[in-house]
Amino acid sequence: MPKAKITITLKPGLLDAQGRVLHQALQQLGFERVQGVHVGKYLEVELSPNGDPHEQVEAMCQKLLANPVIEQYHYEVVDE
Repeated sequence: MPKAKITITLKPGLLDAQGRVLHQALQQLGFERVQGVHVGKYLEVELSPNGDPHEQVEAMCQKLLANPVIEQYHYEVVDE
């Protein structure tokens, strides 16, 4: 059964408020070597073996999973 492994992140140049808060917290905890933190989403979607899995994943990301105005995504489809 094919599985899509999808990573969604903010587009470059956009303010990552969650990443900034985590970065500051890590530095306060003594992790001074951390230069930045970026928060995103990781999803695994099990797909039906019927049809083109790449076409399915593209449609899901564009219609629901990612906000194309502020987010970018990449994925890989693997058979498991």
